[in-house]
Amino acid sequence: MPKKMQIGFNLPMSGPLAEPVPFTRIALAGEELGYDFLTLTDHVVLPDHAQPGYPYSVSGNFYEGAPARRHEQLTAAGFIAAKTSRIRLVTAILVVPHRPAVLAAKMLSTIDVLSGGRLTVGVGAGWNKAEFDAVVTTPYAERGAVTDEYLAAFRRLWTEERPKIDGKYVKVDNIVFEPKPVQRPHPPIWVGGESAPSMRRAARLGDAWYPIGSNQKNPLDSLARYRAGVARFRQLVAENGRDPAKVSLSYRVKQYGAPVPAKATDGERRLFSGSDADIIGDIHALEDLGVTAIDFDFERPAEATVIADMRDFRERVLAKV
Repeated sequence: MPKKMQIGFNLPMSGPLAEPVPFTRIALAGEELGYDFLTLTDHVVLPDHAQPGYPYSVSGNFYEGAPARRHEQLTAAGFIAAKTSRIRLVTAILVVPHRPAVLAAKMLSTIDVLSGGRLTVGVGAGWNKAEFDAVVTTPYAERGAVTDEYLAAFRRLWTEERPKIDGKYVKVDNIVFEPKPVQRPHPPIWVGGESAPSMRRAARLGDAWYPIGSNQKNPLDSLARYRAGVARFRQLVAENGRDPAKVSLSYRVKQYGAPVPAKATDGERRLFSGSDADIIGDIHALEDLGVTAIDFDFERPAEATVIADMRDFRERVLAKV
């Protein structure tokens, strides 16, 4: 395993592998194999049609089977926290407007306390309007502003003894918010998203920027594209009066190796395509850019295949980084 780079994997949140036994076994296998963190995705409901417009694949379909049959993210995080002992838990990502700010802050604080301080809060504003219409009480068009205000509320609720908030979407006064998270000043906040607004949010409010490279509208799928994105992001961080060296970089990989087309639409080699040597080179290249965490998706049809691929990837790739 890399000494500086943290490596994670996506825990299947939908379909047959999300049943309690395989769900737990995969998490425990990742912990035993030495992975640093696991990720849990966030959809409460999905539209009842075959192609939901997923922005991170060419087809618009989710990579996993039965994507609509899935667990609620924070409940699942609490469950898996109780089954594991070392591995970090990353919400990837928490759709911030899905839950009222004070309730979400409380649930996240509870997970951090009961897991012994193992929570990282990956966040985003969300993309699925049909899901918003079913779940969220604030307007879809205002999801960016809602996310920003909720994140600010999280920080105050987690750190202030007597928080008082008088915002457009959050109003808090004369309450006690205890217990605070174990991690101080609060759990790390990784801001996801690849669009300009998402990058600005990460630059203002994030402890890390946490994009997925395969966004079809805002791709970061070649080294040239990602390097340019990092440069833009660091400029935004500096423009917000923050030290770019103190805001981390994390990166999500939905597919790797043979399933990934060799070339991106900019004509450059697509990140994490090709051979093991290519993937090892990509990990080194991202580390040279300052990336400190990468997670890979090992979702396969069967539990045994998932665990075998996680073990094989560790031996063929990670052990050589």
